[in-house]
Amino acid sequence: MKDRRKNLLKFAQKIDCDTLVTFEPENLFYMTGFWGEAIGILEKGEKTSIIAPELEVGRAKEESENCEVITADRGTGLIAALIDNVKKKKVCTDCQNYSIMTSLKKSIPTIKSSAETFYNSRIIKDEKELNILKKGSKIIDEMYDICSKKMKIGQTESELQAILMSYAMGEKMFDTGYKSTLNPLIIAGGPNGALPHAQVTDRKFKKGDLVVVDLTLRYKGYVSDATRTFAIGKISPQEKKIYEIVKESQKLGLESVKPNVKCKDVDFACRNYIEEQKYGEYFIHSTGHGIGLEVHEWPTISSKSDMNLKENMAITVEPGIYIPNKFGIRIEDSLIVKEKPIILHKFTKELITI
Repeated sequence: MKDRRKNLLKFAQKIDCDTLVTFEPENLFYMTGFWGEAIGILEKGEKTSIIAPELEVGRAKEESENCEVITADRGTGLIAALIDNVKKKKVCTDCQNYSIMTSLKKSIPTIKSSAETFYNSRIIKDEKELNILKKGSKIIDEMYDICSKKMKIGQTESELQAILMSYAMGEKMFDTGYKSTLNPLIIAGGPNGALPHAQVTDRKFKKGDLVVVDLTLRYKGYVSDATRTFAIGKISPQEKKIYEIVKESQKLGLESVKPNVKCKDVDFACRNYIEEQKYGEYFIHSTGHGIGLEVHEWPTISSKSDMNLKENMAITVEPGIYIPNKFGIRIEDSLIVKEKPIILHKFTKELITI
């Protein structure tokens, strides 16, 4: 935690701030070790405080590391306590709420709103974070093994999701709370697989289906993310061909990952191969993204990203081909950037036929 706080202050100083204020639970957790409803303050000299409503104070004291915990009333009480503690400081905050920022600027006219300080610090994972990601990825591999044994004709997507989430929760792995979906997982059979972010439905698996299973779950705060595509019974020669194209594309993407390589070059390695195979128009999303305390964080692995990869970044590589109203195929791994990247998922990428 000490190194994280030093790093956060280093990036704050680059934008002429000596105090960081976080409202976001991910940044609060990163800075203090506490995930909850509260405001975190990090000052020059690494003094760290948490302003929390009374219902969160006990847990904040128990879970945070070397923090002063200040009790305040919910809502305007928290803001008033924050102003009392930072009004003479050079403050940067991750707050994106217009009304809160308007209130803060009345007392702290020079306050800056920017999440970049936090993202710049979080983008390189420390050893503790890497170990958590490795463990979470191992649990996801175990869940794919369950898929290979439990998936069957006549089963619904939602029934398979229930089986998988029961196991995940038993292993202390939980839903990410990602706002753009109503489901913890993506399980998409047949034509549903043509939707990269398909919602889980009561559609039953049929003979000849391809089933996309995207497992994105949180372990000890950190997100692990992988996708495998399964076949139920005999599939067509076209589907087999496209599966092999996606698998080779992902292999080329993984092989391109090294420190100092541009993120867009990883995207190009995957996309160029798919385009050469005449399926470029069906690869409709970026190749990957950073993972950590959020499902999608820096860096972005896309054709528009000029950011360079650095050692100990955690990213995904996940090309896919989606044939509208017919089927989709995606293969994804999370990995750690090294001279020889550490691919966190060991479950086979050979096509498993149920």
